Amino acid sequence: MLNNQVRLQLQAIVGEAFYKDDMESLVTHSYDGTPMLQSLPDGVIYPRDTAQVSAIMKVLNEHRIPLVSRGSGTNLCGGTVPVQGGVVMVMHRMNAILDIDLQNLTATVQPGIITKQFIEHIENLGLFYPPDPSSMAISTIGGNIAECSGGLRGLKYGTTKDYVIGLECVLASGEIMRTGGKLMKDVAGYDLTKLLVGSEGTLAVITEATLKLIPPPKAKKTMLAMYKDLYGAARTVSKIIENRIIPATLEFMDNPTIRVVDDFAKLGLPLDMAAILLIEQDGEPEMVERDIALISEICREEQADEVSIASTQEEALKLLTARRSAFTALARLRPTTILEDATVPRSKIAEMVLEINRIATKHNVQICTFGHAGDGNLHPTATTDARDHDEVHRVEAAFEEIFEAAIRLGGTITGEHGVGLVKAPFLEWKVGSSGIAMMKGIKDAFDPHHILNPGKMFAKESRRRVVIDRV
Repeated sequence: MLNNQVRLQLQAIVGEAFYKDDMESLVTHSYDGTPMLQSLPDGVIYPRDTAQVSAIMKVLNEHRIPLVSRGSGTNLCGGTVPVQGGVVMVMHRMNAILDIDLQNLTATVQPGIITKQFIEHIENLGLFYPPDPSSMAISTIGGNIAECSGGLRGLKYGTTKDYVIGLECVLASGEIMRTGGKLMKDVAGYDLTKLLVGSEGTLAVITEATLKLIPPPKAKKTMLAMYKDLYGAARTVSKIIENRIIPATLEFMDNPTIRVVDDFAKLGLPLDMAAILLIEQDGEPEMVERDIALISEICREEQADEVSIASTQEEALKLLTARRSAFTALARLRPTTILEDATVPRSKIAEMVLEINRIATKHNVQICTFGHAGDGNLHPTATTDARDHDEVHRVEAAFEEIFEAAIRLGGTITGEHGVGLVKAPFLEWKVGSSGIAMMKGIKDAFDPHHILNPGKMFAKESRRRVVIDRV
């Protein structure tokens, strides 16, 4: 618990109703979407506006009390687990759409707004905000910014960082800083906006974001291609891109995932397929028709056993919803589900999936793989039981080898989930010791007393990497 002086100061800022330190509140904010990680905070606070966030940070900075800013806690890297106690700042009260600027095609929002609610509001205005993480029905825009969330549309439209053009944030000292703005061009100094996107709450507390909007596509078509040959599916992905076609969505599911998703969504998928590609194209009607026809031809050339095109919007939505539900479907199998992410060049997807399967067999664990084939971002997902300590140890050893394999194939340890607590021991594998030193220098400049989300991003000790050669 915080000392009474600090407690009274925080209550004076937000009101007694919005500072909590009862055991129920502490426990419910001691974990996030990452399994098997939990640590109690000392208090939970709910600010109303930027001025309150600033006042809170001044108090916490004076007393060197850790602060973890949090949206809905859906992240999968332990990013909002308060491992050093302190205060969890929940941003849900700051959930307003402050401005929709139709002349500049921007929206200015507070961080606590739910992503799907924001997207639906924008679409009702005839505009488009493409970032669509699978958690968007629950996750917040602020959380998306903290983790630089991706999604199914990332191949064609990019990720959160491509749409954040301005930020208001509060530094560890309590100072309020603005970056960027409603500008398409701005090279005045270092790009602090892009630096803060994906910084996982370790540099500042985001209190407002200006987001770029675009016109919506006029037409859309969705298709499934099914393969008994994993390499045929992988070759299809590469060949689509080689033909200068960038689909809006290009998703991959392996056989174990197909079986689970079909049981969950009742789609009637053939269960003997090694892989399924879910492909969506959008844009001008003529272009969509042309691209879908060519993609279908490529799928057949690469020995797809079946190619089908959704005949209605409802059918297309059902397919996309089924893909988004892959994690939910897998979570029904065992008590504990560990969803990871690793990214490789898309030409290496088949090799990476085969490596994942080999590693799973080696360690005698169950791992299903799905993900964003178009950008090489795969989600190997282990179903296990936290009570079986031996099996959990084998799962952890398997994922360490999976991260190693991703880097060996020219990839990275995370494409969209972030580093947080889980990937911190492996970060040096990707960025090297000089990269770690540079990042720590940036952290020191923003947060000299290391009170913002401490214990994340930088491990006390990096894992020793055995294999360093890339292929």
